[in-house]
Amino acid sequence: MKMNSISKLLSSDKTSHEVTIKGWVRSFRSNRFIALNDGSIIHNIQCVLDFENTDESVLKRITTGAAISIVGVLVESKGKGQKVEIQISKIEVLGDSHPDEYPIQPKRHSLEFLRENAHLRIRTNTFGAVMRLRSALSFAVHKYFTEHGFYNFHAPIITGSDAEGAGEMFKVTSLNIESPPLNEDTKVDYTQDFFGKETNLTVSGQLEAETYAMALGKVYTFGPTFRAENSNTTRHLAEFWMIEPEMAFHDLDMNMDLAEDFIKSVIKEILDTCKDDLEFLENRLLQEEKSKPANQRSEMMLIEKLKFVVENNFKRISYTEAIEILRNSKPNKKKRFQFPITEWGVDLHSEHERFLVEKHFKCPVILFDYPVGIKAFYMRLNDDGKTVRAMDVLFPDIGEIVGGAQREERLDVLKNKMDLLGISEKELWWYLDTRKFGTAVHSGFGLGFERLVQFVTGMSNIRDVIPFPRTPNNADF
Repeated sequence: MKMNSISKLLSSDKTSHEVTIKGWVRSFRSNRFIALNDGSIIHNIQCVLDFENTDESVLKRITTGAAISIVGVLVESKGKGQKVEIQISKIEVLGDSHPDEYPIQPKRHSLEFLRENAHLRIRTNTFGAVMRLRSALSFAVHKYFTEHGFYNFHAPIITGSDAEGAGEMFKVTSLNIESPPLNEDTKVDYTQDFFGKETNLTVSGQLEAETYAMALGKVYTFGPTFRAENSNTTRHLAEFWMIEPEMAFHDLDMNMDLAEDFIKSVIKEILDTCKDDLEFLENRLLQEEKSKPANQRSEMMLIEKLKFVVENNFKRISYTEAIEILRNSKPNKKKRFQFPITEWGVDLHSEHERFLVEKHFKCPVILFDYPVGIKAFYMRLNDDGKTVRAMDVLFPDIGEIVGGAQREERLDVLKNKMDLLGISEKELWWYLDTRKFGTAVHSGFGLGFERLVQFVTGMSNIRDVIPFPRTPNNADF
């Protein structure tokens, strides 16, 4: 008989027919009622067992976490909380779960405990909801770009360039690290390495994506990126996924238009298609909020926050305007900001970005035209010589969620900026070639996928929105 999914059975209006389901036991009570889940939906289906006619050896094996197969009749439920249930006619234990050892018992577990059991935490309602939403968001990203004429570009994971200029990269080598070959300067001789040069795991696919945009018009990357930053905050991972579209013949205004439309579209897709998981996570957050002091509670609940993004136009202001607003704000004057705004040219922090979104404008904000000194070399220099055509999209709760720019398409200006920053033309000769042969205005942006998943799910720690987080001293799974 064809195997059914619990999601389809729970949404079915047809009853009194035989069904087959397989899944994992969430709970078993009174030797009669099995709550079964197969991962297709957050809800369990209740399966009613005739224990008097069931072998006792089988009953003992029906424990939390066990994998079982059930054949039975789908009927209208007589109990509260479910529309249908299954009257079991045949049950088979496919995989035992030892109750004395199984850590995911039917009770509330701390997120810290579940991170220590990352291989099993997906069996909880919270992580089932988070990872289904992550999958739906991934699909929505690909759907949006495909429908808007973009080509998916697979950027290299091993690279010889540092796109961000941060220098915090993981080295890739086949050399013997205990006794590597040395050159005349007693430094590691990377000419003898696998690639004949020093290489690293990528922090961004942007530079390579630019080269493809200058032939295919519109491309996007969606792949893993890596940063060897020794940070243990709730906002950082050493391995994360980046979405990076690059578009030829797009200036900064068109870039901002695309970023706003893209992010609204994918969030709307989630609101339309993932109601059960969103409602569960919102109820979870409501319980968390009750335990917080009143002055630390969120002003918006999860679904309201998502609608806040989808239903509001993003306010666009220059960095210079933002600095004036922040400098004259009450929190700044009363020294409530951890990082006071004293002068033009400083980098903004999350507290400043959230103030602009949540308190001042009360809508998502796009800041543009940042000081040249705090942005990357590839961003187009404005005529004032002081600012670049950069833009950041700011959201409630998390601050910056998207960072992008119009790229510097003028060869002489780009070479001059690289020279000032000590970036080797020899290393990036291929990147400079795109400015020699058919250069054109082009733009793009980057969106950390986990940051988006964190916003959509309401999870407070970024380690809880990726299956197996990679952070300092943590690569157990």
